[in-house]
Amino acid sequence: MTAASVAGSGSRPHPPVEPAQPAEPVAPVVDEVIDLHGLAGVEFGDSRRELTERGVLREVAESCGPTLVGHETVSPVFHQGRLVLLWVSAPVRTPEGVTIGTPVRELRSRFPSLARLDAPDGTYRFDGLLARRGDRAYLFLHDGRTVRKTIAGYADYAQRLFDEGHGPC
Repeated sequence: MTAASVAGSGSRPHPPVEPAQPAEPVAPVVDEVIDLHGLAGVEFGDSRRELTERGVLREVAESCGPTLVGHETVSPVFHQGRLVLLWVSAPVRTPEGVTIGTPVRELRSRFPSLARLDAPDGTYRFDGLLARRGDRAYLFLHDGRTVRKTIAGYADYAQRLFDEGHGPC
């Protein structure tokens, strides 16, 4: 049940809310930075309902879950109606400059206290490196050479996501 909830599935506690219509089309951000608070206009802990009412979150039929308006390479993960993680792809980067394709050997200089997470043998999952700061963390999934995916948010949810092997879909 926890895994399904973290993955974004399950029942919703509130009735659907019609999203606000932006005054103008929202263009994707080219140089976007994710930090341990979230993205511009989207913070960890924000409610799904609030983001929908502000017109930042929308349901897209062809997507595996809700999407963030203007953030096409970002997938939000909710638990009990609150934003707990964001999966990001390039061109989104951390303030330290880490993005998809960053060499793993460079991570230690940018995040000195990384915890190594090994994917279970016999799976097709990536290994991970967890950079924890207080109750927040970056989880960098990698193929041994380069970062393949960055996940940011609450550290406990990032750890659980890695341990249970579930993505946002």
